[in-house]
Amino acid sequence: MSEESRSEQGLPEYPEYPEYAERVLEVAELIPPGRVMTYGDVAEWLEEGGPRQVGRVMALYGGAVPWWRVVRADGVLLPGNELRALDHYRAEGTPLRGASRASDGHLPRIDMRRARWDGDAAGGGADRPQAPQAHT
Repeated sequence: MSEESRSEQGLPEYPEYPEYAERVLEVAELIPPGRVMTYGDVAEWLEEGGPRQVGRVMALYGGAVPWWRVVRADGVLLPGNELRALDHYRAEGTPLRGASRASDGHLPRIDMRRARWDGDAAGGGADRPQAPQAHT
């Protein structure tokens, strides 16, 4: 990917990308068990990038952190990892919404209104930006 196309997509330039990835992963580690943040929430928390950039970082590097806690805004389970994520959600007590019979595979969704974490318990000081408030 050229430097020009990286900046057009809102990605930091290459030398900064590993630092950005590290910051995204740090936020993922802050999310308490049973709670979630959306890709957009993480980008807002960092005040950099956007949902696609956070999703890309999670796809490339997220295996080392609780990846199942960074989710799509609609609460749909991550395609290809639905059952693994569902095991984590059930073990952690993440609020879920039952699946309708019309849904693919009858998988539940995350109950975003109840599961979304606003960052209040981050333990960060005044120098850390607050997580965005959950919008319903």
